[in-house]
Amino acid sequence: MKKIKFYSLLCAVFLMTSCQMFEMDNYDEPSETIWGEVVDEATGKRVLTDQGSEGIRVRLTELSWGENVQHNPDFYCMLDGTFRNTKIFEGDYNIRIDGPFIPLVRENTDGTLLFDGSQNTRISGTTKVKFEVQPFLNVEFVGDPQVSNGVISAKVKVTRGVTNEIFREKIEPMGNWKDEYLNVTDIQLFVSYSSTVGYRARDDRWSNKIEYSGDAFNELLGQPVQISSIGNIPSGRKVFIRAAARINYDTPVGSGTRRWNYSEPVEVLIP
Repeated sequence: MKKIKFYSLLCAVFLMTSCQMFEMDNYDEPSETIWGEVVDEATGKRVLTDQGSEGIRVRLTELSWGENVQHNPDFYCMLDGTFRNTKIFEGDYNIRIDGPFIPLVRENTDGTLLFDGSQNTRISGTTKVKFEVQPFLNVEFVGDPQVSNGVISAKVKVTRGVTNEIFREKIEPMGNWKDEYLNVTDIQLFVSYSSTVGYRARDDRWSNKIEYSGDAFNELLGQPVQISSIGNIPSGRKVFIRAAARINYDTPVGSGTRRWNYSEPVEVLIP
């Protein structure tokens, strides 16, 4: 008899706990939307990027939870420099972005805040934000790419998005300054069947890169640099190419991620 009472009590506790768990989980799914764009403050053009963790990172932190709150899971811009997240709870947020541009949040080595270009906003319904930044580099194709025997040849021009003086003015106060931060380390030619071509959507059979040591690229700034795909792309195919370049500086500082600045994608028909 005692066993029956014990099991009855145990079942009752289990049912109460189950109901409470159900009630805890019975919340509406997050449905607010944040939409944003990242533009070059000098030109007003969007800052082109990749769609993976090497691209422009977006970080949301809900402000109502106090100083020790953990940020939301990071997400990334689309290749055209816009971002969108449709699964946000309504609330007040801090929005921070990191990418191939002068950091919008700058601290020195002691953690003292030097500049804060993040944005605080309330996300409700569809909320739009705009960030104006100073990209490290501008990357563009010069003329049309040429194709011969399944090989694409293109000319790429890379220029500074900000002057060396402005870069140093903004970065040096953060500490641990190195002249080598300004060095252009590589030019990439990404090739893919996908229009989202980039580091994350590239075909290694045909994509190529040119690497530079030290400040060797300085004399090539503003000059057309020729780069060709590798291998032989089958005839009758349509592919997309993008050029990219980066400097020897990681964002966020200390992350080890050096992010590329990108050109527009270009469609190429292989005869």
